[in-house]
Amino acid sequence: MSTIRIGTRGSQLALAQARETKARLMAAHGLSEDDVELVIIKTTGDMVRDRPLAEIGGKGLFTKEIEEALLNGHIDLAVHSMKDVPAELPAGLAIVCHLPREDARDAFLSMKAENIESLPEGAVVGTSSVRRAAQLLAMRPDVQIVPFRGNVDTRLRKLAEGVAEATFLACAGLNRLGLSDRITQAVPVEVMLPAVAQGAIGIEAREDDARTRDLLAPLNDEETAVRVAAERGFLIRLEGSCRTPLAAHAVLRDGEVWLRVEALALDGRRRWRTQRTGAPGDAFAMGEDAAEEILKHAGEALVR
Repeated sequence: MSTIRIGTRGSQLALAQARETKARLMAAHGLSEDDVELVIIKTTGDMVRDRPLAEIGGKGLFTKEIEEALLNGHIDLAVHSMKDVPAELPAGLAIVCHLPREDARDAFLSMKAENIESLPEGAVVGTSSVRRAAQLLAMRPDVQIVPFRGNVDTRLRKLAEGVAEATFLACAGLNRLGLSDRITQAVPVEVMLPAVAQGAIGIEAREDDARTRDLLAPLNDEETAVRVAAERGFLIRLEGSCRTPLAAHAVLRDGEVWLRVEALALDGRRRWRTQRTGAPGDAFAMGEDAAEEILKHAGEALVR
């Protein structure tokens, strides 16, 4: 068997996710370390850290160069945080596998407050997520939002240096890095609905690469795939980008999909919510249908 080449960003979190994929491939097929290679690819999103993503092109900045390597045959598969994957994939590529989802909740981190409610009046909160900013302003219009980009270590350092009194990260990323002790509060989804597909790892491959698809098939977690399908159905119908404050969270209960979604104005002063319940096979269509309702009520007020 020729070496399986996994494309990944070079951040600590991206490498942790790629190593998990490698370990699962080795275990599923009895492969050795030498049979699976990690190929680190620097993306535009990694190189430009001084501006919000919305200003420089959106979510695709974390996937573009990796997908080019995949299309060119320089790698066999790509490992992504699904919340970074744009609504539209390049022709010829597909997400063919999902690993078991981690905690989808947002993590509130602060050395001055136990939760959002106890933040001091006018507190400075660091985030470059338009979703988190809008949701926070909806609850606490008094807070000040400052841009906070960079990898996990960078954001934790900025917090320690007092650049902000609080920030948010994904519980999933902190858990995967062994940094769950840094979480001040795992924010309940009833308080802050997570980003679409937050906590899920997706593996992308060429549609015509049967060998790689067959190798990945045993790794696929069907429950995660169904949940992500519902949430991305919502995202894709709204043509969502990092300029659009969108949130979605799906769970499986008693064999049914329960989906909650919301969209917000950038300042958090208006928000539109709905929910759906249905069969797993209808997950994507449920997300689309929920998006249609949001579009009907929000109209031109929705930033797209």
